[in-house]
Amino acid sequence: MQLALFDLDNTLLSGDSDFEWSQFLICQGVLDRATQTKLNRKFLADYQAGQLQLDAFLDFQLAPLARHPRAQLEHWRRIFVDRFIRPLINQKARQLVSGHLARGDLCAVVTATNSFVTAPIVREFGIHHLIATIPASENGEFTGKARGTPAFQAGKIERVESWLEAIGLWWPSFTTTRFYSDSHNDLPLLEKVSNPVAVDPDEKLRAHAEKLGWEIISLR
Repeated sequence: MQLALFDLDNTLLSGDSDFEWSQFLICQGVLDRATQTKLNRKFLADYQAGQLQLDAFLDFQLAPLARHPRAQLEHWRRIFVDRFIRPLINQKARQLVSGHLARGDLCAVVTATNSFVTAPIVREFGIHHLIATIPASENGEFTGKARGTPAFQAGKIERVESWLEAIGLWWPSFTTTRFYSDSHNDLPLLEKVSNPVAVDPDEKLRAHAEKLGWEIISLR
C-alpha cells in the first residue's frame, strides 16, 4: 500500500482557498475590503518568511465563521466553491490525484486552512480524507477558535499520525509515502515521508529540494 498526501493551497489549487474565501466574503459585503486586504497581506508575508504567528492568524481566519449562522455560511460556501474555487482546479492537478486513486493509494489532503472551507474542495478531487485545522463549535455554531492541534508545520505530522492511528495504520504500513507541497513551511512533513515532492515550490523549498535531490514538478 502507498500513502499519498497533498497540500491544498498553491499545490492542488492554483491559488489560496483561505484568501479566496476572504475575497468572496468581501464581495458579499460581509468583510471590509481595506481592513481585510491589509491583514491578508501581512499574514501572507509572515507565512512566506516562515514567521507566521499561528494564534493570531487563526483568530483572523476563523473569526468570520463565528459571526454568522451555520446555515448562512453553508449557503455562501456552495456559491464560493462554484465561483471562486473551481476555476483554480486545473487538469494536471486532477490527473495527479486520479492517478493515485486509480492505483488504490490511500490519499489525504493535509492543509492548515480550516476544514469548513476546505471540505467541499477536497471532495471536488474525489479524496475522502481531509486533515485540516478544525474550527471549534458549540451547539452547531462556530466559536471563532480552533480545536486541537492546527495542521501547520510540525502540527501536520501530529495530525497525520493521529489519523493513521485511528484507522489502524502507521508509517511502516506503507511501501511508499509521498507528500506534495509548494511551501517551505511544510518541510517537517516533507522530510518525514519517503518521497517528498515539491510542487511549483517557493524559493526556499526549491533550494532545499534541489540540494537534496527531491522531485520537483509543476501543476500549472
